[in-house]
Amino acid sequence: MTEKWYQLSVETHRRYGGKISVIPKVPVRSIEDFAIYYTPGIAEVSRQIHKNPEMVFELTSRWNIIGVLTDGTRVLGLGNIGPEAAYPVMEGKALIFKYLGGVDAIPIPIKAQTPEEFIFVAKALEPALGGINLEDIESPKCFYLLDKLREELKIPVWHDDQQGTATATLAGLINALKLVGKKISDVVIALIGAGASNIYTARILIKYGAKPGNLILVDSKGILHPERDDIDKMMLENPWKYKYAIETNAERRKGGIPEAMKGADVVIGASRPGPGVIKKEWVASMNKDAIVFALANPVPEIWPWEAKEAGAKIVATGRSDFPNQINNSLIFPAVFRGALDVRATTITDEMLIAAAEEVAKFAEEKGIHEEYIVPKMTEWEVYVREAAAVAAMASSQRVARIPRSYNEELEIARSIISKSIKTLEILMREKIIE
Repeated sequence: MTEKWYQLSVETHRRYGGKISVIPKVPVRSIEDFAIYYTPGIAEVSRQIHKNPEMVFELTSRWNIIGVLTDGTRVLGLGNIGPEAAYPVMEGKALIFKYLGGVDAIPIPIKAQTPEEFIFVAKALEPALGGINLEDIESPKCFYLLDKLREELKIPVWHDDQQGTATATLAGLINALKLVGKKISDVVIALIGAGASNIYTARILIKYGAKPGNLILVDSKGILHPERDDIDKMMLENPWKYKYAIETNAERRKGGIPEAMKGADVVIGASRPGPGVIKKEWVASMNKDAIVFALANPVPEIWPWEAKEAGAKIVATGRSDFPNQINNSLIFPAVFRGALDVRATTITDEMLIAAAEEVAKFAEEKGIHEEYIVPKMTEWEVYVREAAAVAAMASSQRVARIPRSYNEELEIARSIISKSIKTLEILMREKIIE
C-alpha cells in the first residue's frame, strides 16, 4: 500500500507541476482597475504604510500570508535530504494551510548552513509575512531556532514538528484516556524518540496535568535519566533534552524501549520509520487497556494490527489510510487561522491546549470509539472551532492585537475557510482544475 501511494504521488505531482499557484482575489474588469491595484493609485497605499507600518496588515495580503521555512535537514522520515527535496513537503503543507485554514502559505526551503544564517534569512523575510511555520529541521537546532525567532520577531513563529505534533497528540490522548477510563495524572507514558516532537509533547503533557515522574523518554541511546554517561555532554549540547532527563522518570528506569514500555499505560512513538521499532511483545508487557500512538512517517513504528494483536486497546498512527490519524494537519491550519485573525504576536502553550481540547471535544460530540478518537481532516468544521478557541485564548492572554471572542472568531474563520473550500470546488466543477 505504501509503495502504491509513492507511485501515485510522483505521477500526480508530474501531471500538475506541483500543488499550489497564486490567483487574484480582486475583480479585473477593465484597464482602469490596474490604476487602482498598481500605478498610480498604489502610491497612496505605500504612503499610508510608510506613515504607519501596522497599516500593512490592513492594506495588503500580509495579514494572511505565512512562510513555510525549512533547511531540509530532517524531512519526514527521510533525514537530511536538503532544501530542494524538502520543497514538495513544504508545498503540501501550503496546500493544506489554504484548503483547511484559508491561510496563504508560501514554501520557502533555504540554503542555510548554520543556525545564525537561518535566523538572518527569517528575520529578513519578516516584512513579507504574517507568520512563520518552521518545518523539518533537525534536532536540537530546531529548539534553538524556535526559541530565538519567537524572541526576536513580532509575528507568530511556530515549529510544526514540535508544537503541531504535540497538540495533535494531546487531542488524541484526551479522548483515548476517556475511552479506557484513566486520568492523565495517573498514567505512565513512554515516549519513544526524544527529538522535536516528543520533547515538546512532554512539555505539553506536563502542562496539561501529566506528572513529570510518570514520563519515560527514550532516545537512540536508551532511556533518559540523570545518571547516563552522556548527561554532561547533553547539558551542553542539548539543554532541551537534558531538562527532561533530569525532571522525568521518577523510577530511574534504565535500558531501552522494552524497559520503558513495561507496565506503561501509554506509548507515544515519534522516532524512526518502522515497522519493527516497537515489537509486539513490548506492547504485550504494557498495562491493561494500553494506548499505542505509533506516529513515525511514512511507516509507523509498529503496524496497528500488530499492536492490537498484542493487546493494545486503542492504536493511532500518523497516516490517513489507518484509523485515528494523529497528525499535525489537524492543528496547524486552524492555529494559524486563529492567530492571524487576531494578529497574535506569538503562539503560547495555552493556545495549543485550547486547540487540543476543542479538537477532542469535536470528536467526542460526534461519538468517540476505539477507531475514532480525533476528527478526520475531511471534517472541516473542526478547523473553524479550533481557530475560534485559539483566537479566544490569545485574546484572554493579551497577545492579540485585535482581541476577539470565541463566537466572533467562529464566524470569521467559518467565512474564510468555507470560501477557500468552495473556491476549489468551483475550479474543479468548471474543470479549470482537472
